[in-house]
Amino acid sequence: MVMGFSIALIVFSLLMMMLVLMHKGKGGGLSDMFGGGMQSSVGGSSVAERNLDRITVVIGLLWFACIVVLGLLMKLDS
Repeated sequence: MVMGFSIALIVFSLLMMMLVLMHKGKGGGLSDMFGGGMQSSVGGSSVAERNLDRITVVIGLLWFACIVVLGLLMKLDS
């Protein structure tokens, strides 16, 4: 069971990195290094950006839940 949650944690961690890097930069910071600051902000968020935000939040919550469950499992095993 611990192995399954460890694999899930690795998968969710990789997904989180990918999703965070896909977000449009809000100006300044490391996002400018990759061309994120080159675009002008015209209008509000598109549907794709809002969906990306929702997916990122869901994956983040699953990532956090995996960490909590792994911590509890390891505490109960010892």
